[in-house]
This record gives sequence, C-alpha cells and structure tokens, in this order.
Amino acid sequence: MKTYIALLRGINVSGQKKIMMADLKSMLENLGFTSVTTYIQSGNVIFMNEEKNTKDLSAIIEKEILKKFSFDVPVLVLTREGLMDIYENNPYLDRIKTEEIEDKKMYFTLLSTLPNFNGVQELLSNSYKPEEFEITDNTVYFFAANGYGKTKLNNNFFEKKLKSVATTRNLKTIVKLLELSL
Repeated sequence: MKTYIALLRGINVSGQKKIMMADLKSMLENLGFTSVTTYIQSGNVIFMNEEKNTKDLSAIIEKEILKKFSFDVPVLVLTREGLMDIYENNPYLDRIKTEEIEDKKMYFTLLSTLPNFNGVQELLSNSYKPEEFEITDNTVYFFAANGYGKTKLNNNFFEKKLKSVATTRNLKTIVKLLELSL
C-alpha cells in the first residue's frame, strides 16, 4: 500500500460545489481506499491504495464525484513523496526559515500538466512586484506579498497563462498534509 494525497479544486468555495468531508471520505472508502483522512473543507484527502498511476487515481475520483455529487471537480493526486519533493524544492524555503518573508503568504499552485512554454516565457518576462513567483516543473511557488486575497496572481490567473488545470494550497496546508500522511 502506498500513501497518496488528493487535492480537489474549487469545492466548498462561496457555497459552490459543496461536498461534506464525511461524504467524501465515505465515497473514497467505498472505492476501496483505506486510511482515508480529510483535512479542512477545501478538499484535501490523504489515503492509501495499491500502487497505481496518480493520473488513473485522479480519474477514478473525478468520475465518482461526478456520479455521486453531479458536478465536475478536477482532482490532482500526488504521492506523499511527490508532495515532499514539491515542499523541499520550494525556492523560498530559506527565506521563510529566516523570516525574511512571511510563511502565511507562501502558496503552491500545483499544475495537472507541465506548463505551456510560451505562457512561462510571458510570465517571466513581466514584473509583478511586490509579488514573487518561480515555476519549477508542475509547480508555481508563489509569495503573495500583500496576501492572497488581494493578488491578481491567483489560481485562475496561473491556469489561464500556463494552460493547465491547477489547484492552490498555502504553506500551512502543505506542511499539515505531509504531517498527516506519515
């Protein structure tokens, strides 16, 4: 058995695509997933399953959500190791540890595919000060200097520019998911 983390995009936001975590947990257990744990209401799930392709697991969960709740929800499934790599490769980690930047303003936009090359080039050729971001593989590491609620560089912005379905989590959530998945 292997540990996975599923990140659901856009549920329980402003009363839209409402899924109770108890219902989500039950649904996954009925699919045969074990040790299912949810974290907060934004669609973070830790589970164990026979080792499978993460894209296949995403598709299984998406299909079951559509069947059970009657709406589409993009789901990104990562292995625990994959999420740990994303955390450890954070180019802002040293600055967070020295408190040069506030950890509560650190975000991870996780892309379902590699980002569009032209989109990356366009983003990198512009300045978005005081916001800062770096793109590595399927992750946008983003420091929202004025807070996420005030930035224009949100999940939808990166999805549009990079032409990839994405979901965003803050540093606290990433750390908690890693702790809960031990």
